[in-house]
Formats: sequence, structure tokens, C-alpha cells
Amino acid sequence: MANKGMQIEEAKGRLGVLVPGMGAVGTCLIAGVELVRKGHSRPFGSLTQMGTIRLGKRTDDNVPMIKDFVPLAGLDDIVFGGWDIYEDNAYEAAVKAGVLSKDDLDKVRPYLESIKPMTAVFDKKYVKNLDGTNKKTGKNKMDLASQLMDDMARFKTENKLDRMVMVWCGSTETYLEYDPVWETVESFERGMEINHDAISSSMIYAYAAIKSGVPYANGAPHMCNDIPALVQLAKDMNVPTGGKDFKTGQTLMKTILAPGFKSRMLGVKGWFSTNILGNRDGLVLDEPLSFRSKEVTKASSLEWIFQPDKYPELYGDLYHKIRINYYPPLGDNKQAWDNIDIFGWLGYPMSIKIDFQCRDSILAAPVALDLALFFDLAQRAGMKGIQEWLSFYFKSPMHAPELYPEHDIFIQQMKLKNTLRHMRGEALITHLGLEYYD
Repeated sequence: MANKGMQIEEAKGRLGVLVPGMGAVGTCLIAGVELVRKGHSRPFGSLTQMGTIRLGKRTDDNVPMIKDFVPLAGLDDIVFGGWDIYEDNAYEAAVKAGVLSKDDLDKVRPYLESIKPMTAVFDKKYVKNLDGTNKKTGKNKMDLASQLMDDMARFKTENKLDRMVMVWCGSTETYLEYDPVWETVESFERGMEINHDAISSSMIYAYAAIKSGVPYANGAPHMCNDIPALVQLAKDMNVPTGGKDFKTGQTLMKTILAPGFKSRMLGVKGWFSTNILGNRDGLVLDEPLSFRSKEVTKASSLEWIFQPDKYPELYGDLYHKIRINYYPPLGDNKQAWDNIDIFGWLGYPMSIKIDFQCRDSILAAPVALDLALFFDLAQRAGMKGIQEWLSFYFKSPMHAPELYPEHDIFIQQMKLKNTLRHMRGEALITHLGLEYYD
């Protein structure tokens, strides 16, 4: 049944997309959008730019493009800015990242050279294998947050922006266990005043963004805007937030394949996953505690899709192992191998081997673009707090504490599209289809 829809402000004016971390993913996003704007390429992999949405019965021809159905900001209205610990402009950083060809980068070189990173909030304590000189200093973490808020206000004024969003494209931080300082906004703010160790650099960015009324999406696996204090702050400030960890290579394949096995009641005994990659992300993940942050998000998808406690005969003995190894010769290319041991009728075993030769940033860039546009849409629609309808893009999606996370990519896509239908007052699609056979 259709509803009246939501009041959504039109996407008038310019949208600032703020990127903490102008490395491989960030520069691939920025350069890619400019290449598309200039007509040099197409936005493959982007649901907002190339996806459609069915309205009404399956026999109808009413299947508009998503970007025509909901009022998304146009690519020409996007202005990019960001922070990084290295002083390289976006062109220099993109050349070093080695994701896009020099021929492609040279097509948009003047534009990329005009984008210079702001001084970053960074503490080597949370990313042990990286360091740079383009860093802020301050008397405490609250002071650093204030400097970020000043950066955002200045960037908005200088570029005549109407709205902004922030998408974390920086490195994975070290794994952190729960700390009481995360529990309330008040305890978190006190923690920043005393430089509490459980408050990482990315949390300072998230706090500064949300406090400034800027939606925040976390593209990395570490604890950040999913802590109780920042979830509450997002509600208090009427700001959308979500994460975490862009769902790109190996986990993307898992959330496609695992629902298929479960839908046919095929059992899985083991799933061994290993990766080699050589970019900055690989270097960061070569440190055990940073790898632990990634391991948690990569492991959780199978546990929640298979739910072994409910299906003990099929998945109760599942052995799931994940390995990531730094291998510099690959650069931004990633080799992901999966060995899957399944069983079917009468328990007879079978196996599946996957060799995914993927490009991490090529898969991540359109995800970052979609998140920026959808989070901006959510804010203009008056939505606040956790945006679970965007789980489609994350390895470890944020969700209400009383719920289990939904990892099935097909259910996630249905949730996303039904949310868009709900926004516009269209009937939700159930796929029941009985009305066709009366």
C-alpha cells in the first residue's frame, strides 16, 4: 500500500563531499567523477547513476532511473575536499596510488591539481604503519575537533556550498575494545578534553562532522560513529549516519553466494579466504591490530547470513578463516582466493574455488559516491541517526541494538529500493505476484 511519501527538500545548489583520506579510494572517487563529468567515461558500479527502480506491477513499463525518481544531487553540483597526512595534491596522490592510468589522470590533471588536502587529524597510535607531516596539532582532542569544524565552515563558505556530507576513505585504524567513555555524548566530550586513548582520530572526524550537521558515513572497519555516544549525537543533531566498511571484493562475493547456498538449504563445512594486496590499505593491515578491525567485519557476514544456531545441521560446524597479506608488487590490485566446502543431498560433499582478481578502489569509488548522494538525500528527507537502509554498501552495517544485522545483499537491495519508494509515496514491492494469476 502506498503512503503519502516524505517531504524532501530539492537538491538545490552545491554539495560538498568531504573525504578524510585522499589516498587510493579518495582520489579514484574524485578523478572518476570528474572523468564522468567531462564525458570521458561512464559511472559503472554506481547505483545512483545507472540503477533503475520498478514502480507498480511487473508488467508496467514504469521503471525509471533512480536518479530521476528521487531528487539526488547531480554530479555537476559536487565539490570535493578532504584531509590527508601527506601534502600531495589529488593528482600527485592519484599517480602514487597507481589505480587509474596516467592517461586518464592527465585528462583531468588541472582539476586534480587544484584539490589540495587540508591538514589532517592523525595519531600514529591508531595506524601504526603510516605517518606523514601534514598533521594538525592542538592542546587536546576537543581542540582538534574544533579545528576540523573550522575547516568545514571555511570550505563551505569558500566554495559557496549549500550542503555537505563526509565519507571516511582513510585507512583502517587499530582494533579497540569497548570503553565506557563511548557510552554518552557527555562522557565522550569529557574524554576528548583529557585525550582519552579510546577516542581515535576517525572518531574526532565523526564528532566534528555530526556536530556541524554534516552526515557521516564510515568506509572503514574500525570502531567510529557506531559507538553509542556518536549514534546519540546524530539523533540529537538530526544528522544521518551509517557504516561500516565499504563492501567491495571478497565480502561482496560472500554476501552474494552465501544467501544462494542458504536459499537452497545447502550446507557449508568450511570457507577459507585469503587475500594479497599491495596498496596503502595492505600496508596498514599488515599490522595485527589493524587487521583485527578488518577481520571482525569480514567474518561477521557469514555468521549472520547462515545463523548456525538456527541451522546447526547445515552450518553448525562451519570453519571460517580469513587471511590478508601485504604484497607490494600488486599495488591496488587484489588477489582474493576462496575455498568453499559445501554439501548437498544426503551429505555428499562438493567444493567451490573462487579466484577474484579485483581492484579495490575501482570497486570502492562508486560505493563512496552513492553513499555521499544517498546520505545527502536522507538529510533532505529529514532522516536522522542510523541509516540501515544503506546496509547494501557495508560489510558490517550499523543497526538498532535490538536487531541482528542484515547481510544478505538481495534483502539489502530490496530494503534500499523500498525505502526510496516509501520516500516518494509509491507502493512497496513485495514480489508476491499472486494478483497476476487470479
